[in-house]
Amino acid sequence: MRCPQPPEPRPLLRAASHAVTAEDVAYLRDVLLQHPAWTRQAVARDLCAVWGWRRPDGTWPERACRHLLGRLAAQGLIALPPAQRPPGPRRPGGPPPPLAGPAPAPGRPALAGLVVRPVRAAERPRWRALLAQHHYLGFRATVGETLGYVAMLGDAWVALLAWAAAAYKCGPRDAWIGWDAALKARRLHLVANNLRFLILPGGQIPNLASKVLALTCRRLSADWQRRYGHPLLLAETFVDPARFRGTCYRAAGWVALGLTRGFGRTRGGYVAHGRPKMMFVRPLRPDAARRLAAPYAPPREAPGKERRPMLDVNRLPLEGAGGLIDLLRTVTDPRQPRGVRHPVVAIVALAVCAGLAGARSFEAIAQWARELSRDALWRLGCRRDRPPSEPTFRRVLQRLDAAALDAQVGAWLARQTPLAGQAVALDGKTLRGAHDGAAPAPQLLSAMLHGEGLVLAQQAVPADTNEIPCVPPLLADLPLAGAVVTADALHTQAETARYLVDAKKADYVFTVKANQPTLQDDIAALGWAAFPPAGPGHHEGPRADRDPPHRDQP
Repeated sequence: MRCPQPPEPRPLLRAASHAVTAEDVAYLRDVLLQHPAWTRQAVARDLCAVWGWRRPDGTWPERACRHLLGRLAAQGLIALPPAQRPPGPRRPGGPPPPLAGPAPAPGRPALAGLVVRPVRAAERPRWRALLAQHHYLGFRATVGETLGYVAMLGDAWVALLAWAAAAYKCGPRDAWIGWDAALKARRLHLVANNLRFLILPGGQIPNLASKVLALTCRRLSADWQRRYGHPLLLAETFVDPARFRGTCYRAAGWVALGLTRGFGRTRGGYVAHGRPKMMFVRPLRPDAARRLAAPYAPPREAPGKERRPMLDVNRLPLEGAGGLIDLLRTVTDPRQPRGVRHPVVAIVALAVCAGLAGARSFEAIAQWARELSRDALWRLGCRRDRPPSEPTFRRVLQRLDAAALDAQVGAWLARQTPLAGQAVALDGKTLRGAHDGAAPAPQLLSAMLHGEGLVLAQQAVPADTNEIPCVPPLLADLPLAGAVVTADALHTQAETARYLVDAKKADYVFTVKANQPTLQDDIAALGWAAFPPAGPGHHEGPRADRDPPHRDQP
């Protein structure tokens, strides 16, 4: 039975998911009195650290915090130190690009050379000036996570776009997603708002607006990931029906959700302006709504070519017989019973789920746990309204038997993911920087899924041997029937091949190098230029009179 919680202090101001109370204002006044030499940036950093206000990539949103301090100062609640650099227009760097190119020739595809890219730093002053001059709403500086884009035909600018954080309140969008207020506060950073879209004056080009929107949405999430450390799942925008019909958004695949109530957000809160807007959304992946409303945060994809093991925790059995919680009940708590606030099962379950979702540090695990709702925390065994902190995760996980826990979780994941028809890689790695004194750095042999990059099992390689004899104990508990095991030339051994085929009922793909001339000659005698998994004699279905050649020898 949960104890009733005391009512929370009435907020004086709201910023993103943080409600500024009178206690926060009193703390800021004390900080400003005790540190009169601090700059606004130093005050913002201190406030971010006290609140634990971080972006999903772990960095502090200093610019958004400075904007919040300015709003508090404008209301007379605090007195900020003077700005180090007075606000003013910046000088644009380099000659301005042309606004539009020549009209397209008859019969020539006008949009063949259209390119949409983020605005460069030297171009931002001109980009802002053009939006302020030509857009009917004008343009002022944006706060928080923002991106600007320019569409170009050759060297000519033809369109400009500005993206920023999503609207905090929007009834049609929230009903379409199906999330509650608590979950929205944790997932709203996965939605971006197209707050300005401007076709620059110049030659009229058919279908330009819808093409620019389509190209922007195609790259928006990846650009956001590189800039702010997290992807986007949904794009939104508001269209004034008194001026536009939203035709270009509809043509670019956006979905109309209906009209808003006609309120606008100001420094004093929400004020009715009597001009409802049409709400459009554009899912940036097909399952965007499901991921936004899911109990557990969706996996975070790594930028660039980096591969991170990721699974959707919402699809895994967590409760009941055979679930993750049931599996972890055998984990021994390394702490003294006195003073324990969070069960070890909850700490390990949160860490495992965060790791499957892409978290790669103790801070990332704690951040993932803070984004969960109370019901989601309860399902993972956390009996408090707040999840464990980063130091708690660090202390507990560092004292657990990592080898035993890894074996348990890896075997459980293998049971949840059918391996038949999938590729499993044998890969050995040396952990650099992990050696102790004169002892060499430890070496691990891992079995990993190709597609998801998940480590199903791993084992330490003894210093007096190599990876070859470690293969059978590594794969002993994995259900590999029907799977394809890949490995480098070190594991191209007849004993390993027989073990995979006879004991594990699996196929294999091994590499053959010049240090195995007899095997190379045998392959050459088959008359094949290469030795793929299915050669010229490949057939559909099993045959009793002949096995595939790769089952007889590596």
